[in-house]
Amino acid sequence: MTTYGTGSRILVTGGAGLVGSHLVDALLAKGCDVTAVDNFSTGSRDNLEPHERLTVVEADVTEGLPVGDAPFDAVLHFACPASPVDFATLPVEILRVDSIGTLHALDRALADGARFLMASTSEVYGDPLVHPQPESYWGNVNPIGVRSCYDEAKRFSEAAVAAYHRHKGLDAAIVRIFNTYGPRMRPDDGRVVPSFITQALAGEPLTIHGDGSQTRSLCYVDDLVAGLVLLLESGEYGPVNLGTEYELTVREMAEVVLRLTGSSSTIEYTDRPSDDPERRRPDLTAARELLGYEPQVHYESGLKATIDYFAARRDAGRLTAI
Repeated sequence: MTTYGTGSRILVTGGAGLVGSHLVDALLAKGCDVTAVDNFSTGSRDNLEPHERLTVVEADVTEGLPVGDAPFDAVLHFACPASPVDFATLPVEILRVDSIGTLHALDRALADGARFLMASTSEVYGDPLVHPQPESYWGNVNPIGVRSCYDEAKRFSEAAVAAYHRHKGLDAAIVRIFNTYGPRMRPDDGRVVPSFITQALAGEPLTIHGDGSQTRSLCYVDDLVAGLVLLLESGEYGPVNLGTEYELTVREMAEVVLRLTGSSSTIEYTDRPSDDPERRRPDLTAARELLGYEPQVHYESGLKATIDYFAARRDAGRLTAI
């Protein structure tokens, strides 16, 4: 087990995204020197506050990592567009960042003798036939569907990490991240939490795909980041699921958002996208046993904090797409 803190040099790809930026903040709070790499295609510069121990590098990780020669102690690969909107508009970019980009990050970690942490996703389970989903489940993924650019790219990344770990001796870990939300989400990213909140605050109808009976398990970003740091420092390989067991139907999420915002918005139903998972909840046994992980934030508290964030940005005239 290694503790990262004062004097530790950490590279975070995708450091300006939702999870990446909160992870950067947590590492800075531990005293680490952090280099955040992002091309800002979906991440926001506003998510990275200036800090004396933070270096921000604008770069596309598929073209390499222009971060100097000084070795890093850990490489955390979180670069990748990750919303349903991105699947439709950036499919090739997603495939490249989780193939070429992953290999660049792995090579840098190997050269530096660094610990490597790969951000994978619950999407590797596809539309699961097993519930809840344990890490031993291989998934039910459509390899040529509308979501395949993301699902299969992450599965490739996991295979690449496994190969470097198994055949090159890289100290590596894989985390499978379940539905995460919180401040710094993009209002236009197509996921239910920002969509419902922005619609409710604007007094617009909340749009539900299908009949709203499909489920998601909501994890507040602070809980996820706490788990990521535990995995980073544990020395465990994984894969390890991180998320929460607060499984709600999409309809229930809409009703909670309406209640917390006090909005008079109505609910409208539209066609459901192809390959949309029916149920999604992690089996957290491994996270509890290996990491001592236990999420702390109830979904209502997390949603209230996220609503406050979006409301403040709306009042400041900043509730716009990147």
